[in-house]
Amino acid sequence: MKTCDLHTHSVYSDGTLTPFELMDRAIGAGLSALAMTDHNTVAGLPDFTEAAKGKPIEIVPGVEFTTADNGTELHILGLFITPDQYDTINRYIARAAEMKDESNYRLIKRLREEKGYDITYREVLEGTKGNINRANIAAVLVKKGYIGSISEGFDTILHKDYGLYEPPERLSSTGTISFIRSIGAVAVWAHPYFHMTFDQAEEFLPRAVKAGLQGMETMYSTYDDETTQKAREVSRRFGICESGGSDFHGANKPHIALGTGQGNLQIPYEFYEKLKSLKDT
Repeated sequence: MKTCDLHTHSVYSDGTLTPFELMDRAIGAGLSALAMTDHNTVAGLPDFTEAAKGKPIEIVPGVEFTTADNGTELHILGLFITPDQYDTINRYIARAAEMKDESNYRLIKRLREEKGYDITYREVLEGTKGNINRANIAAVLVKKGYIGSISEGFDTILHKDYGLYEPPERLSSTGTISFIRSIGAVAVWAHPYFHMTFDQAEEFLPRAVKAGLQGMETMYSTYDDETTQKAREVSRRFGICESGGSDFHGANKPHIALGTGQGNLQIPYEFYEKLKSLKDT
């Protein structure tokens, strides 16, 4: 069976592989299609496109937008991005990136001044080629021995309930879906049941579909069989395409493998084909 992975990250956000290394890993994994969807940036897409030249794989240049709906953080993928759309996307995310950067700076300052951690904004910045997020901060804290893993950091000192992290103002979820459609890209809801319950998703989806949502991830690394089956039923009921991805980050999420997630993912190549057919519609 031909398979794909439609949600991965590189060093241009919070992954640890370059786009060229990501491509080599995908070829080695036998994938037939690969999307690179760094957080709130298209900076790595030229390298991603270059890395695919002459390779036996279809590519999906993308971006993962961090958004919010009624205070709940949701991630929306824009897939099949083309170079002529880069400037438009950069303008759209510019203010959001500025607010995110301010939030990161305050978090690092509080970690240092309130908790005594030896960490600076500069060293976190030097550790990434793209936008900083909490995973980049957590990676430095792991390296220095303050926490055992990135996931531990998100569950403890980097969690908003701990009191150090102040979430920035986010882009509108439905507004971002409409924006993605306006530039001719494909709008997909990433890991719907990571941030929302089934009931919450049922409230959001009618508004999302009205805004132009075209797909949702029904296959994802952390989904169990029951969640996957429920997600597939929901996608059919709302008339949107299925998508799926590992959310691969390299060494920053060592338990997640490209293409297979935690070992059980097999995302059909047909997902890629159906989503591709929606571009510019």
